[in-house]
Amino acid sequence: MRQDTRLSRLLHVLLHMAETEDALTSQEIAEMLGSNAVVVRRILAGLREGGFVAAEKGHGGGWRLARATDEITLLDIYRSLGEPELFAFGLSNPTPACLVEQAVNATMETTIAGATQALLRRFAETRLCDIENDFKTRRAGHLGGAPSSHR
Repeated sequence: MRQDTRLSRLLHVLLHMAETEDALTSQEIAEMLGSNAVVVRRILAGLREGGFVAAEKGHGGGWRLARATDEITLLDIYRSLGEPELFAFGLSNPTPACLVEQAVNATMETTIAGATQALLRRFAETRLCDIENDFKTRRAGHLGGAPSSHR
């Protein structure tokens, strides 16, 4: 099963935005992600609607963070993506006549709901600045603080 990497890739982009004073064009972001500019604009549109990024038109334009990294949570970013499914597990037969299947489904539903709520709570507690600080610590310890290789 293919994994949905949009959240982690989007966090990656936002951290690059935080690290530069220049606006990043959709094309630059697309090259960073191995994607295309149309997909980037579509994904960033959700963040723009939430007030997390801003788009500037014209020469020198592009995408910038509209809020500080301590004002953006993983939950904010997750919601901007349309709240995709967090887990790939599903029920084999949602309305079974078999009592065993009913017991399995009840356990799966309860367990997945609990795991989802725990993960969403953790997303709400984790700010973009937490990841940014981790990155800065790693950069400082790596090759004397050499800049990221993407830009």
